[in-house]
Amino acid sequence: MNDNLYEIFHNVYEYKDKDTNNHFLLTENLAPGNKVYDEKLIRIQNREFRTWNPFKSKLAAAIKCNLKHFAFCENSIVLYLGAATGTTASHISDICRRGMVYCVEFSSYAMQSLVSVCEKRTNMIPILADARKVEEYLAIGKVDIIYQDVAQPDQIRILKINSQAFLKSGGIAYLCLKARSVDVRKSNSRIFKEATQELEKDFEILEKIDISRYEKDHMFYVLRYG
Repeated sequence: MNDNLYEIFHNVYEYKDKDTNNHFLLTENLAPGNKVYDEKLIRIQNREFRTWNPFKSKLAAAIKCNLKHFAFCENSIVLYLGAATGTTASHISDICRRGMVYCVEFSSYAMQSLVSVCEKRTNMIPILADARKVEEYLAIGKVDIIYQDVAQPDQIRILKINSQAFLKSGGIAYLCLKARSVDVRKSNSRIFKEATQELEKDFEILEKIDISRYEKDHMFYVLRYG
C-alpha cells in the first residue's frame, strides 16, 4: 500500500497528497469511473478511490471531528433515512462492499438522482417513502445500522420508530441532529440537552460530536439500541 495512504477505519482511508501536503478522506470506488457528486477520483496502485468531503457529508465530518465508534463493516446491512441524492450513502456503499444500503428518501426530485447512483451499485436500493411510515418498507427486515439525516422537528421520534421496527438489539444508530429543524425559538445548547435526555430513554449514547465547523447547528450522535 502507498506510504501516503492509511486505513483509519474499515475501508476508510486518509491520504496525504505529497504535492500539496493536504490530507483527504478516501473510500475505494465500488463503481470505478463514476462520480456521485463533485468528488475527485484518485488512482493508487491500480485501485480507484473517491475523495470524501466533510463539508458535504456529515459522516465524513464526524470522522474529521474524531469519531471513535465506527460500526460499518464489509457485510453491514444499513438503513439510511434521508438519503437525498446519495452522497454519503454512496460512500457507505464503498465501505460495506458485501452488505446492503437501503436508501429511504421522501423527495421525488432527489430520488431521481439517487436512483441513478443506485443503478451503478449492486449494494444500494432506493426506497421512495416517508420515514415516519415504516409500514411502507417493512420488507427490508432487520438491519445492523441505522443512519439518519432527516431535518424534521420529530427527528428523534423518527429514529425511535425505525429502530423499533428494524434495528437489531445491540445495533448502532447514527443520528445527524439539526437544531434549527427542531425548534428555531430555543438555543442549540438547550435543544441538544433535551435531545440527549430523550435519546437516553431508548439508547445508550456512545458519542456526541459537535460537527458545527462543517455543518452549522448539527450534533452527531452515535447510539447503541437495546
